[in-house]
Amino acid sequence: MTGASRPSSSAPTAGQLAHARSLFAVTPDFPEPGVFFQDISPVLADPAALRTVAEGLFAPFAGGFDMVAGIEARGFTLAGMIAALTGTGFLPIRKAGKLPAPGGRVEYTLEYGTAVIEAPDVLNPEHRVLIVDDVLATGGTLAASRELIGQLGCQVTGAAVVLEIEALRGREISGEVHALFHA
Repeated sequence: MTGASRPSSSAPTAGQLAHARSLFAVTPDFPEPGVFFQDISPVLADPAALRTVAEGLFAPFAGGFDMVAGIEARGFTLAGMIAALTGTGFLPIRKAGKLPAPGGRVEYTLEYGTAVIEAPDVLNPEHRVLIVDDVLATGGTLAASRELIGQLGCQVTGAAVVLEIEALRGREISGEVHALFHA
């Protein structure tokens, strides 16, 4: 296990966060009528905004984790960057069937069916894990990720997302989450 996470710089300023938020692409009526899809792809493409978001995600937890779990797919990008910035490890949380020998798996309920996530068997019991994803919607995937990390014998020290869609009330299922932005 590596040492505790260490911040690479201070938490982002309000101006830096405003710049990152200004890059969100909003697409009305996608994936269905009445939905305003919030796309963070332009944030990921902008080096300054990407760093701002990564630093904003881990800032409240700095020093309290030594592994960053990223939820497929955009959570991989964010968690990988946070792991590099803080000198910690990275744990991919994958959709079922992507790992040859998963260390754990959790099935959970979606709005219209079920899904399964898996993780490799690379954690030690002393690992303190920060979970990272792009969006908190209904909370099922984040709650399942917490369960999966517990199943692997580790402690979740926090969860962070770029955007929380508050109307979907995902925190009721996922538990406490640090969200940089809200919609």
